[in-house]
Amino acid sequence: MQAKRGPVPGSENAKHGGQATREKYGIEFYSRIGKKGGQAVKERRGTEFYAEIGKKGGESTKRQQGIAFYSMIGKKGGTRGRT
Repeated sequence: MQAKRGPVPGSENAKHGGQATREKYGIEFYSRIGKKGGQAVKERRGTEFYAEIGKKGGESTKRQQGIAFYSMIGKKGGTRGRT
């Protein structure tokens, strides 16, 4: 099996490549390719996929942070919405 081309992810060389891409194409480029990738996943896996991974993420957060975490962030969000 052949090794992947390019720098090791997270290395200085990879960071430099990302900065060069940003300078060449602009910040909007990342938004555009992100939307394109999200659309491709939606077409391939369906919208239920996002609900499934959201649920898994919420369960993982609950295990790691505890139920009190949701109470704390709910209070913060609630006070932020009031003017």
